[in-house]
Amino acid sequence: MSTTEPRVAIVTGGSRGIGRQVAERLAADGMAVVVNYAGNQAEADAAVAAITERGGRAIAVRADVADLDAVANLFDTAERTFGGVDVVAHLAGVMTAPTPIADTDFEVLDRVHRTNIRGTFAVAQQAAKRVRDGGAVIMTSTSVLGLNLPGYGVYNATKGAVEAITMILARELRGRDITVNTVAPGPTATALFLDGKDQETIDRMAQQPPLERLGQPEDIAEVVAFLAGPARWVNGQVLRANGGIV
Repeated sequence: MSTTEPRVAIVTGGSRGIGRQVAERLAADGMAVVVNYAGNQAEADAAVAAITERGGRAIAVRADVADLDAVANLFDTAERTFGGVDVVAHLAGVMTAPTPIADTDFEVLDRVHRTNIRGTFAVAQQAAKRVRDGGAVIMTSTSVLGLNLPGYGVYNATKGAVEAITMILARELRGRDITVNTVAPGPTATALFLDGKDQETIDRMAQQPPLERLGQPEDIAEVVAFLAGPARWVNGQVLRANGGIV
């Protein structure tokens, strides 16, 4: 890659929520962006349009992150379109309504496991093979993991796995000058967080951090951009972006 070519970022789950903000922020930082989405093409096209209207370069690519062939094609498309991959921001993930372990439906467990663990492993595997030296891989966990709240057994189990994958991949890429880190957001005002919660619950959670507000997708995008760009001495870490809850 010549010094005049932009860095290239793949953003999984990049069509909405935190993922979209990350895609737009990395594009604003001068990267060409591959916006990955699972099913909502209209949202993905809107994310691409928002980037290109500001003079950036972006394409949308559909891929189920738990499908190994689809993930390989995602990276193939990035390389074919923009010449390579320098940054992988893995924001795709699912969660379920809090449920005690004793009452957990194993079909729900398998669904969340498939996306959050298998999907992360599939993306990590391709990133290990494809990201160019000097690049960055950013995964996504949750600050809820440190709170051990009742009802979050399924979700926390999958995000604990994400953090383990992050730490091991960082060490397996020794000598490549590729950083691997995880961002662990606290309560953030996205559809994923807000859906199914009444206003009283939302207000109570907004008062938890000393900053007394919910995080915004832009807050998390700022951290991802830091790890994707200037943070070359931050490696194998979990950054808990939560306003001071934990």
